[in-house]
Amino acid sequence: MAERKVKELLAGSPLVTVISPTATPALRQYHEQGKLKWVPREYAEGDLEGAFMVHAAANDPEVNKSVSAEAKARGILANVADHPDLGSFIHPSVLRRGRLLIAVSTSGAGPLAARTIRKKLENDFGTEYEEYLDALYFMRKMIQEQVSNSAARQKLLRKASSPGVLEPPSQGEFRPWSPEEIKQWINDNQEE
Repeated sequence: MAERKVKELLAGSPLVTVISPTATPALRQYHEQGKLKWVPREYAEGDLEGAFMVHAAANDPEVNKSVSAEAKARGILANVADHPDLGSFIHPSVLRRGRLLIAVSTSGAGPLAARTIRKKLENDFGTEYEEYLDALYFMRKMIQEQVSNSAARQKLLRKASSPGVLEPPSQGEFRPWSPEEIKQWINDNQEE
């Protein structure tokens, strides 16, 4: 669990410190690459000094309770893996597809349920959504660059995201428009 949380945190580029007598091969590799600091020992009172946020994910519930208590005393945001109610925030299960980010939370009722729901969403929102949203982004940029009239630009931006224009992927297929097709669409729809 700690490895998964670290990967998610590193995606946002924060400074991450892992305090644990053991580390998975992936966590050791991150440490060797300088992506995180690994302190190879058990948690000790005072370890949270200077921290902004903590994820308590030890296999020992008593350690997680101690981390939670120190975080609360120091006013540090805390997520407690085995007892979400002891923390000050809940870490959602996240699905990323390029520009698409879907976060699923059960508000602590069942982290495994959130993960199961996220896995179902992975089937509905496959990797083709990366290409779709990149194409939509490119289309929006072209509209913003080519249409100087604010009202006309807003109308085109709304229309670009509406059904029947740049269709979302269906059954794993998506065909992006070429820049020429986008220019033509802008010209055809600017007059309306």
